[in-house]
Amino acid sequence: MQILIVEREDHFKAADLRARFPHLTIHDARSVAQALPLAAECEVLIALAHEVTDELLAAMPKLRYIAALSTGVDHLWTCKNLRADIRITNGRGIHGPQMAEMAFLFMIGLSRDYLRMEANQRQRVWKRWAQPVLVGKTAVIVGIGAISEAVAARCKAFEMRVVGVSNARQESPGFDLIVPRARLIEAAAQADFLIVLAPLDATTLHMINAAVFAAMKPSAFIINLARGDVIDEAAMIHALQARTIAGAGLDVFSVEPLPQDNPLWDMPHVMISPRIGGMSDIYADQVLPVVAHNIGAFIEGREGDMRNIVR
Repeated sequence: MQILIVEREDHFKAADLRARFPHLTIHDARSVAQALPLAAECEVLIALAHEVTDELLAAMPKLRYIAALSTGVDHLWTCKNLRADIRITNGRGIHGPQMAEMAFLFMIGLSRDYLRMEANQRQRVWKRWAQPVLVGKTAVIVGIGAISEAVAARCKAFEMRVVGVSNARQESPGFDLIVPRARLIEAAAQADFLIVLAPLDATTLHMINAAVFAAMKPSAFIINLARGDVIDEAAMIHALQARTIAGAGLDVFSVEPLPQDNPLWDMPHVMISPRIGGMSDIYADQVLPVVAHNIGAFIEGREGDMRNIVR
């Protein structure tokens, strides 16, 4: 069996897999262009889901299994050359630490107006103001899974109240209350921080819309660590410009990279990061156990024992 790894950002190291499976032929490439000449005989593809292209899939007639290194695989459903018989797994369950820390970077940075501090430092301005604390604040988390549970656990350590919005769960560790999506508006009205962690699909497209922003308190912040299109970006920009919400922490956007002319760049109460919420300096170590387990089960014909099966 031959395996192809396409990885340009060191999320996964071919040497780690070769050490576990020395009898397999494992190719690695830093780009799709490098991968194409290696692809024809490979039955397994390991890559971040958004790095998989139709050109690459067309070059892999023997492909039987895609091990996505990311949790989100929505990009794959847009690939015309993705055959229905290809097994797919994802990296669900490994992103909790880094995503939770990014959520707190945004919550603390926004509430304490770190952007203003940083601007004052550049200008050598000594100006003080009362610093808000997270104790007693309410975090409303839209979408409940492993990442949301990691965020909720840390919120409780900061003595925050945590409300979840989900149709799939009625209770979950770290949550004081969970309500269905039909009560999203009600939940948003309680939020000091509305944290978006729902996957993107037909039911969540623009789920966070003008009505949700209208329900939020003027002192509340929106944080998006999911997918850009879960939020109606135009409605969010309007709410920020009108100051009907206090600010935003955004790691994902409707168009990426964020266009230079997007007004979000220049807003004084918006923190922007370039889709790095799921990244970490130990990502390869985090994802290796999942991938190695699934490769072992796949080559031994134990597909029922594979983890994180998407289909």
